[in-house]
Amino acid sequence: MPGTTWAYDLVVAKVEAIEYGDRKVFSVAAFNRGLADWLGRLPTVWVEGEITELRRQERWQTVFFTLKDKDGGACVEAALPRRRFDALGLDLTNGERVHVYGRPEVWPQKGELRLQVLSIERFGLGAHLAALEQLKQKLAAEGLFAAERKRALPRLPRRIGLVTGNDAAAKRDVIASVTSRFPPAQLLVAETRVQGHRAAVDIAAALRAVATQPSVDVIVLARGGGSFEDLLPFSDERLVRAVVDCPVPVVSAVGHEQDTPLCDLAADARASTPTAAARLVVPDLAELTATLERRREALRRSGRAVLDRQRDRLERETDRLRRGGRLLLERRRNALEHCAGRLRTLSPRATLTRGYAIVRLSDAVVRSATALAIDDHVDVELAEGRFAGRVEEVGP
Repeated sequence: MPGTTWAYDLVVAKVEAIEYGDRKVFSVAAFNRGLADWLGRLPTVWVEGEITELRRQERWQTVFFTLKDKDGGACVEAALPRRRFDALGLDLTNGERVHVYGRPEVWPQKGELRLQVLSIERFGLGAHLAALEQLKQKLAAEGLFAAERKRALPRLPRRIGLVTGNDAAAKRDVIASVTSRFPPAQLLVAETRVQGHRAAVDIAAALRAVATQPSVDVIVLARGGGSFEDLLPFSDERLVRAVVDCPVPVVSAVGHEQDTPLCDLAADARASTPTAAARLVVPDLAELTATLERRREALRRSGRAVLDRQRDRLERETDRLRRGGRLLLERRRNALEHCAGRLRTLSPRATLTRGYAIVRLSDAVVRSATALAIDDHVDVELAEGRFAGRVEEVGP
């Protein structure tokens, strides 16, 4: 075929051949290198099959497995870097049906064909992802993930609800972290199914039941890590809407840091791990006590400072009043003395000291001689003493 000849000529152009007359002969190594070069030009493809003979060792840089056809039994070797395999976080086991994305290659040393893997998805994962993305866009358009509808978590919740699996490590992590951080905390634990097709309905029912209990101020929805399929209930629309409709704030602590189920987006707060959720819902008692002691000391210092300032002000006011009283008294005394001086100056007695006398007739002051008659008895007041007299003569 013309296409085949063109590919063969391309391979020949890339490797060295041995000339035997008019015949070009390739060594096995050259043939393998040429074949590997030719396969390396093929595009990447998706291949479906079951994983068998999975081989992963900590000291190996590569993970190897065989991809087997489900029906015909055909198989192909596959490999991918261990770091990339671990980053996928799929926890794959033999017998799982997967879609593998990669390109074919030949290992030149042995001429073995294998699939160099770039990514792996469990069977049906692509459809799930598409459906989840569509649901995510729908719920986001309704405003269920909007930041403005998120509620603040209570600083000191009276009672903490915990919805989790009945044998989950997540339950132990949350309880241990809450009680170690804040021993007075009260916990109400609701155990429910967290995996499987009924899980979403059961979790939503448990969430609603816990929210109706007295004094529950916040609810932690917790589940440890798991595969994509294990975490699917936490992206179920029914559970997402139950989280949004919950009358108290909800903290979602589902999976690991890289997992983001839709309930994480709907919850009022998201914790990367169940342990981190405990740090969100309760304060650290030791830190709280230390903070209270610092603030108490600050209040004491502030109170003492205010008292010192008020005492200083009172002393200044007292001194001012004392000095003001003395000054006012001095002013009043001076004014009084001034008035007394004026009174003394204007007093009739002051006139008497200059040699004048006051004459009275029947207790009335005599101001004119015409008021007197001969033989009238008068009383005469001097500056020093007084005497009585009889009028013998009255003149003009």
